[in-house]
Amino acid sequence: MTPSPFISKRAPIYQDVPDEKWNDWRWQLSNRLNSAEDFEKVLNLTDSERKALTTQGLFRVDITPYYASLIDPNDPDDPIRKQVVPRADEIVPFTGMMEDSLAEDRHSPVPGLVHRYPDRVLMLVTTQCASYCRYCTRSRIVGDPSATFSHQDFEAQLDYLRRTPQVRDVLLSGGDPLTLAPKILEELLMRLREIPHIEIIRIGSRVPVFMPQRVTPELCDMLQKYHPLWMNIHVNHPNEISAELAQAADRLTRAGIPLGNQSVLLAGVNDCVHIQRKLVQDLVRIRVRPYYLYQCDLVEGAGHFRTPVAKGIEIIEGLRGHTSGFAVPTYVVDAPGGGGKIPLMPNYQISMSDHKIILRNYEGYVTTYEEPINYKPHDPKTCEYCKNKRVEPGQIGITGLLDGDEMFIKPEGFDELHNRGGGEHRLRADSSKWKPLGIGPGEEK
Repeated sequence: MTPSPFISKRAPIYQDVPDEKWNDWRWQLSNRLNSAEDFEKVLNLTDSERKALTTQGLFRVDITPYYASLIDPNDPDDPIRKQVVPRADEIVPFTGMMEDSLAEDRHSPVPGLVHRYPDRVLMLVTTQCASYCRYCTRSRIVGDPSATFSHQDFEAQLDYLRRTPQVRDVLLSGGDPLTLAPKILEELLMRLREIPHIEIIRIGSRVPVFMPQRVTPELCDMLQKYHPLWMNIHVNHPNEISAELAQAADRLTRAGIPLGNQSVLLAGVNDCVHIQRKLVQDLVRIRVRPYYLYQCDLVEGAGHFRTPVAKGIEIIEGLRGHTSGFAVPTYVVDAPGGGGKIPLMPNYQISMSDHKIILRNYEGYVTTYEEPINYKPHDPKTCEYCKNKRVEPGQIGITGLLDGDEMFIKPEGFDELHNRGGGEHRLRADSSKWKPLGIGPGEEK
């Protein structure tokens, strides 16, 4: 095995903390830094940071001692510092700023559950995190103890899932699910596994990055009982990949949990192709596959983190072909207003006609790909998968074959869910062709 290049760090103020406390995730949570006085014991604060830390009404501040120890105390531009220590820039509004930039609330049939895509949902299970990113998409609710989800909310979410059989993939997020009490987290996983049509459970968590001490053997033993279970973590800069994170990733992967990484493109933090290349290569070294690179969302307080979209495309251009293909994330804009993730790529297709496509590679090499002349397309009329097509959210009905004519089915209760999403109806036929057969969304015709 190749020796690990990753190291451990501990700020001077924590040098005398016994290892059994330092490695206890509950101690890390209980000793988070959240005031100017706390931070001055670890960092040399700038005037901008001190102003933000003493300003009322800004997004919550909490940083674990472990994560604070990764910061260079004398570098105001340290890339980890910028992510979690507030600055006066947060007070400045910007054009396009939105409270709920992804329109999650409009796509929530029950509190805390977002159903935007056909076969998967986002299940918000807590508003608490181990530490708080200054560009948080859900800063409108995250960090607010009074906005937490209740037992009744969980019951409503689970009831909705039981009644919605087209959902096969549930993503637990928040807040951070790994900050939940262990018994509550396991109860949620167990009850999701009791729903027959839920095939995949995913957890989105930054706890392995903010507080890798939480990834204990006991946690991994519990999680692997509920396979297939996937996890996406959130690393933005190679300086965040420590020996502790490498160990946490190793424990999770040995428990059979595939790991992906979602990062956010942040001005002054990782808006550099060399930083991004180092990041993705270090991630795959600890068996974490880069998944998404997000354009920074239009959330309050995050204007100074935004980059032009062209910067993200430039970064992908500098990764594709220059490193392993599985190390290149998909660059996406999570569409303002609730349109979902829109992938963006450099333009490798120069032109196309009915018989050929002109392409270029990462080096600028131009080639021609000849299209097939006698292509025989897939026949949906004879395909068992097409014949059993399911009703999906965002559709008014499904198309089937009945005596050679198209049949359109209006799912029971569909209009209410779709209207709540605020989208436009796109009819595939006159409403007179709808057949109100009384089936629920996702049931086969």
